[in-house]
Amino acid sequence: MAHVRKRTHSPNSGPRKSGRRKTSTRRSTIARKSTKRAAPKRWSQRVTKESDALDLKQGVFKLTSPRKIAISLKQSAEHSSRRKTGAYRSALSMLTFYINRAGKTLPKTQRARLEKAKVELKRAFGRE
Repeated sequence: MAHVRKRTHSPNSGPRKSGRRKTSTRRSTIARKSTKRAAPKRWSQRVTKESDALDLKQGVFKLTSPRKIAISLKQSAEHSSRRKTGAYRSALSMLTFYINRAGKTLPKTQRARLEKAKVELKRAFGRE
């Protein structure tokens, strides 16, 4: 007759394991990665203020008329000493930059207004 050993405890009453894996190597790589310097949060805001693009008037993209936006961009582009290309190209690139950076957060009405401002900008520069 075979000897049967009695269990004195339930299978779950032994030393508990937390179910977690050792992460010591993973933590060390995360620590190494976090030593890099973070980029500035609002780099697009810095571009509009400090770049060689244009000297824009305050609130130009908040104007209600596409024509007024285009005229203001044209004046800024023509009077700017910080631009590297022609006035039309600088004005159009700044307008496109603003639309692209606003992305999905830009209300549809304002996006439509800014798209119309592109057409008005062409007209203002005589490029129809």
